[in-house]
Amino acid sequence: MKSIHVEARTLPEAWETAVRRCWQEGARFRTQYDKPGDPPSRDVACLIHVKEPFAEPRIHKGFPGGLDDLEVYRAEVLYGVHDHWIAPEEGKWEYTYHERLFAYKVPGLKKPIDQVAEVVKMLRRTPYTRRAQAVTWQAWNDLGVRDPACLQRMWLRVEQGEGPRADRLNLVVHVRSNDAFKAAFMNMFAFTELQRQVAAKLGVAPGEYLHIADSFHIYGSYFAEFEGFLGMIERRPDRCFTGEFARPVFADGVRRLLAEKDLPPAKRRIMKRRLAELGEAGGA
Repeated sequence: MKSIHVEARTLPEAWETAVRRCWQEGARFRTQYDKPGDPPSRDVACLIHVKEPFAEPRIHKGFPGGLDDLEVYRAEVLYGVHDHWIAPEEGKWEYTYHERLFAYKVPGLKKPIDQVAEVVKMLRRTPYTRRAQAVTWQAWNDLGVRDPACLQRMWLRVEQGEGPRADRLNLVVHVRSNDAFKAAFMNMFAFTELQRQVAAKLGVAPGEYLHIADSFHIYGSYFAEFEGFLGMIERRPDRCFTGEFARPVFADGVRRLLAEKDLPPAKRRIMKRRLAELGEAGGA
């Protein structure tokens, strides 16, 4: 087993450093998703500490996927735009992070728990509490399912400033299993967006971000694609997008969601507001 500790100022710098070190230093492990002939994955336990997760430029050009995909994923985590796709009995999604964080179902309780709302209440009462966390793992369910939750918990605390420094909401995320190349950047981006949302409810600034993964891995089946990513970052000094540059493509992602015929009316209203927030008009 190998472990790494990465500390960086910005989100793209932190992710790029972490995936490169996973490639260079990772232990070799077989996975339950390997096909015949796939080489073992490269795998580390890691702690990624982002000092200024909202500093620009904030988006890495090399993360697999488009900016519109990033916006859709953000909407899934923050707003639950695809919570209606949860139907494990039909072979569909087992869960979403939004459902687990905002509508956590516990056997014996009639009403799901909005953990994020409870965290906000706790931090309003006692900003420095160590008890403000939201969990996703359901031991009574996830030990035997086909696709158990990767995100395990979010822990939040307000760091109270002194003098001219304002109070800031820090976020620590713990992930059981994290696809370092194809998922981690999108995870980190969306989780910090949730951090920003909670900070706004508390009336404080969003602060630092820590991302802990028990297994931070690059699958053997991705090695050829990952080597292309390594070549890109060696050739290009300009490897990041700003949020302002991404704004019109984010709007395309919102329009993609609005074009979904099964998007629930409440989610449609949220996405129309998001479109206006992005400075765009229109929508299905």
